Amino acid sequence: MAFSKQQLKKFADLIRIDISDEKLEQMNIDSVIDWLDKLQKIDTTGVEPMLNPAEHKLPRRADVVTDGNIRDAVLANDPDTAGVSRGYFAVPKVMDE
Repeated sequence: MAFSKQQLKKFADLIRIDISDEKLEQMNIDSVIDWLDKLQKIDTTGVEPMLNPAEHKLPRRADVVTDGNIRDAVLANDPDTAGVSRGYFAVPKVMDE
């Protein structure tokens, strides 16, 4: 399958890259397309799909429910105690009205 220069320019425009005419002359796109066609013709019946070539499993931690009601312990880490007595973090104003 051969691509014309106009088709290659259109592809380049669609994927938002700028390729000069000299570069287009140097590129051998047809060999890449031929290689992809060969890959499409490979018989893969009975071959399981693979997400990752490495077959190792990542270690997992136990899913343990903990008491999440530790607001006071978290607020104790706030260096600015302006909002701590009211139960929240005080932050500087970031937007004007």
